[in-house]
Amino acid sequence: MRPSNLLAVPLLVLASCGRPGLAPIPSDRPLVIAHRGASGHRPEHTVAAYTLAVEMGADFIEPDLVSTKDGVLVARHENDIGGTTDVAEKFPDRKARKVIDGDTLTGWFTEDFTLAELRTLRAKERLPFRSHAYDGRYAIPTFDEVLALADSLGRARGRVVGVYPETKHPTYHRAIGLPLEEKLLAALQARQLDDRHAPVFIQSFEDGNLRTLRAQTRVKLVYLTSTPLSADRLRDLATFVDAVGVNQRLVVGADSAAAPTSLISDAHAAGLAVHVWTMRSEPVFLAKRYGGDPVAEVRELVRLGADGIFGDFPDVVVAGVVRGR
Repeated sequence: MRPSNLLAVPLLVLASCGRPGLAPIPSDRPLVIAHRGASGHRPEHTVAAYTLAVEMGADFIEPDLVSTKDGVLVARHENDIGGTTDVAEKFPDRKARKVIDGDTLTGWFTEDFTLAELRTLRAKERLPFRSHAYDGRYAIPTFDEVLALADSLGRARGRVVGVYPETKHPTYHRAIGLPLEEKLLAALQARQLDDRHAPVFIQSFEDGNLRTLRAQTRVKLVYLTSTPLSADRLRDLATFVDAVGVNQRLVVGADSAAAPTSLISDAHAAGLAVHVWTMRSEPVFLAKRYGGDPVAEVRELVRLGADGIFGDFPDVVVAGVVRGR
C-alpha cells in the first residue's frame, strides 16, 4: 500500500498555490527527488545542478539550508563550505574551529560570512572522482532564488516542480542566534507554498526540529534517519511527520543475498510514506548486489514500495522509476 494522498498535488489546489494550469506531480509512481540537484553531473546546490535535474525529469529539487551571518538562508549541504567552494583561496584568514552537534570541525562556515561575501565565491565539485569541468562557474544560491527557479522551470515545462528543503543543524543555528525555521516558513508563505497540498516537503534529522515545525506549519514533514526504526517508533513519528527519509541500506542490504527488511511495509502501516536516499551510480557507492547497474537498484526499491527516491543522477532514477514502468 502506498499512501498516495501524501504525494498527490491536485490542480485545483495548485491554483491556490499560485501555479494554475500546471500538470501535477504524479502520484501513481515514486517521486524522483534530485539530491542537491543533479549533483552527479554538476557541482551540488547550484542553479546549474537544479536546472539540469528538472531537465532530466526530476519531480523535486533538494536544497539543504544553512544561514549566512546576516540571516539569509542559502543552499549548501553543510555550513562548512571549504570543500564545495573556493572560499579557502578568497578568504584564507576566515578558517575557524567549531563544535557543531558534538563534532569538532575546522573549516570555513557560512555563518561567518555575509551574503555579499558569499556572493563572491564560486562552487566546485566536492568528490575527486567526479568531473571538475564546471568548477568555478556557479554562485551559491539563496533559498528564495531556489524557490523562484523551481517556479520558473516548472512554468517553462508546464508541470509543477517541487522543492524539498532540509534544515541543516537547526539546533546549532538556533543556539548561535540564526534560527532556520522562521525564515524557511516565511519564504514558503511568501510564495503561497505553506499549504498542506503544496509541492513541498521539509526534512530534518532532528525530531525536535520537526515537532516544532509541526506546530507552525501544515507543510509535509519528513524525518531523516540512517538507523533502524521500530514499529513503535514509526507510530510515534506518524504523530508529527508525514514521511520518513531513510538510507537505502535500511530497506535492503548491500549483499546479493540480503533479504529486504519490513521497514517500508511497517511505515506504510503507520501511515507514513517512505523516501529512500541516496542513489549514486559510481562503483564506490553502488552495492555489489546490482552487478554494476544503478538502474537495477532503483527498480528494486520501486518493487519494494518506496514512495520517493533521492539520486545524485536524476536521469538514472527517472530511468528506473518512469521509463522502467
